[in-house]
Amino acid sequence: MARADGPALTPGAGDGPPVAEAARRAVEAVWRIESARIVGALARYTGDFALAEDVAQEALAEALVSWSRDGAPASPVGWLLATARRRAIDGFRRRAALDERYALLAGQLAEGEFSAGAAVGGDRVDELPWDPDRVDDDVLALMFTACHPVLSVEARVALTLRVVGGLSSEEIARAFLIPVPTVQARITRAKKTLAAAGVPFALPPAEERHERLGGVLSVLYVIFTEGSTATTGDDLLRPDLAYEALRLARMLVALLPAEPEAHGLLALFELTAARFPARTGPNGEAVLLEDQDRRLWDRTAIRRGLAALGRIATSGRGLGPYGLQAAIAACHATAPSVGETDWERVVLLYEALGRVAPSPVVELNRAVAVAMAGEPEQALAVVDDLAASGRLSGSHLLPGVRGELLARLGRAGEARAELELAARLCRNAPERNVLLRKAAALQ
Repeated sequence: MARADGPALTPGAGDGPPVAEAARRAVEAVWRIESARIVGALARYTGDFALAEDVAQEALAEALVSWSRDGAPASPVGWLLATARRRAIDGFRRRAALDERYALLAGQLAEGEFSAGAAVGGDRVDELPWDPDRVDDDVLALMFTACHPVLSVEARVALTLRVVGGLSSEEIARAFLIPVPTVQARITRAKKTLAAAGVPFALPPAEERHERLGGVLSVLYVIFTEGSTATTGDDLLRPDLAYEALRLARMLVALLPAEPEAHGLLALFELTAARFPARTGPNGEAVLLEDQDRRLWDRTAIRRGLAALGRIATSGRGLGPYGLQAAIAACHATAPSVGETDWERVVLLYEALGRVAPSPVVELNRAVAVAMAGEPEQALAVVDDLAASGRLSGSHLLPGVRGELLARLGRAGEARAELELAARLCRNAPERNVLLRKAAALQ
């Protein structure tokens, strides 16, 4: 079997002969677009999630060699499926597992169930085991499996980006600024955990689906959040990561169009990503909301976000946590300026969010909205209560907000101390520079 993390497609880009480079680009393109359905189809046919991912990666490695030599086949996806399926059968043979599963797979291969006339090595592979114009349950099952509650959040994120998003271990490591071996280990452990727990590759029963959906949504939220404001490093944004989460959210909505919170998450992502073009300056420096050129905001993305938010209203089920966050984002996205934002509505939305999904970060954001609505003293009381609770100790967010409020109230010395503390705690360079500039301005 292949390494658990599979072959890396990114190293060596631009190196080697033109034919090899063209093959690499072709493999990458097919994998990025169709990886979820490829792994999903293999998992359904083999009944083994880990094996499906492994043989898919082996097929990719073989494609890099074969397509460089022979050129890309007429049906690249069918070629990868047929190759991966043969690898799976070879694995069963090596383990002498001539059981019913092997017999079924061998019979399907002989009958050409994977594709009419499926073959490897230059023969045509004309048909796919899915309608390319229709989303199917394989991708949804893949999402639910990768985000199974037996896995840690870190493992769910890595596995989702790997098998649903089609990212390589190197791409995931680069996005989260962690070592490649760490990503590989998380993916390996995740697959072993799923196998040990006997998690089947299947959609959960209807009665469990809504409950399990929360786990899928939370994983996509974690991925997007890291992309929209990186926790560490020299870049404020990691747009590739955020846009991958956005792509997966669109896929989820297509698969579950009746789920309001899926639309809420998509709306949140669209409305937040719409502001990306204005959030950084020419040198990558952070640009505060009040200083952003709103003409740079992506109006098409805003319209998509508002449309997704509007679809929740037609469900008659009200706004959940993601829908409420999307409604807050809509207040910002549709306001002509910071001063003209409907801060009273933002406060009400944060109060509602605090009731359905209470957290110290929600409470901190509510305090900011209260201050912007004209009540900085009341906002400071909220922040002081949070500080006393210790629930955000070690985070730069709380002293950063407290410093802003103290400055607004004319307590410059205290404000400077808080902003300097926030800067020391902040691990993202552009954010840290903003805090230091604010502190220096209070000298």
